[in-house]
Amino acid sequence: MRRRTRLVLLAVLAGCRPPTEAEVTPQVAEAARQADALQVSDELERLIADGRDSEDDRVFALDQIRSIPDDGTAAYAFARAAVAGRVAELRGVKAGKLVGEAEGYGLASIERDPGFRERAASRLVGSLWVMAPPRLLEQGDSEKGLELLETLAEEQPEELLNHLRLAEAYVFLGDPEPAVPHLCTVMADRASLRRDDDALLTRLLDEAADEGPIECDGEASE
Repeated sequence: MRRRTRLVLLAVLAGCRPPTEAEVTPQVAEAARQADALQVSDELERLIADGRDSEDDRVFALDQIRSIPDDGTAAYAFARAAVAGRVAELRGVKAGKLVGEAEGYGLASIERDPGFRERAASRLVGSLWVMAPPRLLEQGDSEKGLELLETLAEEQPEELLNHLRLAEAYVFLGDPEPAVPHLCTVMADRASLRRDDDALLTRLLDEAADEGPIECDGEASE
């Protein structure tokens, strides 16, 4: 009986272990060897953009970034926040501390350099505050998240992702009408979007159109 218990425990532990380098996409494994948190995050994002990432890729990337000492830069904090957020996406309601990790490091990146990558950390935190379960957040909520995203779209109207994330927030909160002008802005330069962001735009257009045709410059989009 004791031997069976030990075997069951070993099996459980084996299932919970982090993926190894041999089990992940070669590009992520190679980036991890450089011990550069931002490089790991960027490589993972490239895979996600092309729809070629796996759960192992995301978990491995986060495990590797956690093993890299925080050098106090906005880049490190952003990379850790972004990858923790990507793993949290997979966990859903079971994301637990991953949401807090993404929130904490996202805010750290903003504090260290708010303008890093066209305020990418602010977009991340704003979206997180809007869409994460409130019980998992420590420093914000959907109202603060929406305000942050609105500020970004107002202050950086040339940044397409600001409009896409704000539209996503409005639709998520069940208020698609104010999302329409931002969706139209994104549609005007749709060719520049990553593959995954283009898919998000399509979904948001479909959901917003449930309330009626979307009109951009006098043309209706169903």
